[in-house]
Amino acid sequence: MTTTACQARFISARGMRLPRTDYWLLFSAAALAALGLVMVSSASITFADRELGQPFYYAIRQAIYISGGVFVGAVLLLLPLAMLARMAPALLLLSFALLLLVLVPGVGVEVNGAVRWLNVGLFRLQVSEPAKLLFIIYLAGYLARHGEEVRTHFSGFLKPLGLLAIAAVLLLIEPDFGATVVLAATVMGMIFMAGVRLPQFAGMLGAGGLLLGGLAVSSPYRLERLTTFMNPWADPFDSGFQLTQSLMAIGSGEWLGVGLGSSVQKLFYLPEAHTDFVFAVLAEELGLLGVCIVIALYVLLVWRAFIVATQAAKADNLFASYLSYGIGIWFGLQSFVNIGVNMGLLPTKGLTLPLMSYGGSSMIVMSVAVALLLRVDHEARSTAGGLSASGQSTTRRKRGRS
Repeated sequence: MTTTACQARFISARGMRLPRTDYWLLFSAAALAALGLVMVSSASITFADRELGQPFYYAIRQAIYISGGVFVGAVLLLLPLAMLARMAPALLLLSFALLLLVLVPGVGVEVNGAVRWLNVGLFRLQVSEPAKLLFIIYLAGYLARHGEEVRTHFSGFLKPLGLLAIAAVLLLIEPDFGATVVLAATVMGMIFMAGVRLPQFAGMLGAGGLLLGGLAVSSPYRLERLTTFMNPWADPFDSGFQLTQSLMAIGSGEWLGVGLGSSVQKLFYLPEAHTDFVFAVLAEELGLLGVCIVIALYVLLVWRAFIVATQAAKADNLFASYLSYGIGIWFGLQSFVNIGVNMGLLPTKGLTLPLMSYGGSSMIVMSVAVALLLRVDHEARSTAGGLSASGQSTTRRKRGRS
């Protein structure tokens, strides 16, 4: 029996009720992971059969990753947020260490010209995934401790941006421009939620946009992706091949799709069909109906994350509130970018679709992020219900001190 279950039984025996879980949050995350497993199975079955002789190779591994994510998330669900807040500076150092380690010759794994992975046995760890979450945890702690300085002094606003600049440089060396954009946008969103002055925020947002734009056009590789995104049909058999195949898959789906497992584009036409472009296969097989369901699930997940953040703020737990805002912004941004790339609305980026794309790094880290949201929700409801995060009644604690 888990600690949470024991607490629930212990408290119920004394006539008290442990606040319930946010089931809408849990449902949206579980539904996305389950639907993602189905689509990864469908998108990869032909490729896995031809390349490995095992049609369900990627499906089985994805199921293992989901199980691993649930296990790690369940363990962290028992960790009090106060302990996580105390660990925040060490977690920031860990994120920098991961980003540096992958750049060490002979340690980082190179794929398609990018060095973003570390071999950790069962899977390759894409270091940008845990680094983003660790940075969000640190920033939540910083904003909780120095919120007043951020709102009133320019120096308080610049300090986290300086740390962001270090992380961005390390990510761009890999190179991982997509992760850089998502992390930068998430950090700016969290600082905005902390109440920074609008002129300062607008100025730094404009400067950051110009900097990222300059970086995008300064690299021939990124510039090619940008021009291809604007007109993929100009070279549909070379630079525009991936995007044109994705658009054909989405267009073929029409209203209700061609049927689960009946995608044509996954048959060696659409590259990365089970990773970055699993959304395109879903759109082809499940149609506009499936697309609307997926988008609705992401909207529900982000909305519940913001509700949890609001509840934590009312419970006067600023660390938990900023952490929830950060995770919600991160989920929303990354899903928006991935779907936008699949639909030709944004330049191609190597970003997974949260909780749906194939990959151990993304699945485990995203599962941990969902677990943190559930922990925030639990502690906020505990406080609102007259219970401490450990399950003790506040009335009882006060009586013990008197």
